[in-house]
Amino acid sequence: MNRTDRDILDLLRQDSRLTPQKVAAAIGIGEDEAKSRVRALEESGVIVRYTAIINAEEFEEESVEALIEVKVTPQRGHGFDKIAREIAGHSEVQNLYLMSGGYDLAVIVRGNSLRAVARFVSEKISTYDTVISTATHFILKKYKIEGANMTGKDGGERLSVQA
Repeated sequence: MNRTDRDILDLLRQDSRLTPQKVAAAIGIGEDEAKSRVRALEESGVIVRYTAIINAEEFEEESVEALIEVKVTPQRGHGFDKIAREIAGHSEVQNLYLMSGGYDLAVIVRGNSLRAVARFVSEKISTYDTVISTATHFILKKYKIEGANMTGKDGGERLSVQA
């Protein structure tokens, strides 16, 4: 991957709605080349999907998200990959990461209620033979998602610490 492809990816990370014309103008290439490079990045799997970042508080979506830390026993010949694929197969799972530290996997899940998320953890995640333990953390408020400030401000202001 060359510098032009990296520049295109940086632009699309900031705004995936950019037209090939705007991408081309921003990095100084032709529109046809911009289209071709984006298509190649999509076909190679570098660009997996385009999505919108939603501020659920603005339209009062009734859902609950949680970060679930999962400690597992790696499987011979598969390591963490097999259990990760199985967990990722659940529709409640939004994101799944292999982590360093006290827990092996970080799983972001979404449900309709606290009870639904708790039930998902107890009835699905915890039932895998290789799962040793879990720790569930409910997400109370989102301040920043994928670099986008959810508070509607630029985040540059500092709060006063004076009494």
